[in-house]
Amino acid sequence: MNVKRNIASRNWKLVFLFFISINQVSAQNLDIELLDKINSSASTRGVKTFGFITDTEPYLAIGTPQSVLTIGFIKKDKETQWKGLEIASSSIATSLIVTGLKFGISRDRPFVTYPDLITAYTKAGSHSFPSGHTSSAFATATSLSLCYPKWYVIFPAYAYACTIGYSRMYLGVHYPSDVLFGALIGTGSALGMHYFFKYIKRKNTSISN
Repeated sequence: MNVKRNIASRNWKLVFLFFISINQVSAQNLDIELLDKINSSASTRGVKTFGFITDTEPYLAIGTPQSVLTIGFIKKDKETQWKGLEIASSSIATSLIVTGLKFGISRDRPFVTYPDLITAYTKAGSHSFPSGHTSSAFATATSLSLCYPKWYVIFPAYAYACTIGYSRMYLGVHYPSDVLFGALIGTGSALGMHYFFKYIKRKNTSISN
């Protein structure tokens, strides 16, 4: 009886592993198929446009918190200074998480794995997963939107972040899954830092009172 149970248990495990492997293969196929459709539609004008957009991301990631901090110090407004620190901290936290995942997972770039299918139209770093540009753009967009919850801040911030994500696929340097997880990491990091800063400010207020 125990032998039969062990055999049945082993068979169920094999069936489970079989379906997991099928799902992984299916997801990978969908990943490259979607990337191929986006990347193969590239045009000379599109490459120039998305190449320019993708190159602006590091400057905005650094410039946004710097601008908010500068305004805060000029106006001697502590609340604005806190917001600048929060946005900067979100970017730093995102960068640390992304760097750890990149070297921990070590996923090759799509144009390396599929050189006959995917064309890279811009320079790319070492590893593919997750997308650093996308995570950084979404961290900035989310943090900025939480600090300044106005439609005229939220809409352009997220429109820009989504364009950055699309540009990384269009230019052939990231899979859709790289971009998706990059967006999730950036958004999650910004949310985490937002509530952390709220906690710190509450602590400071209670101490000063």
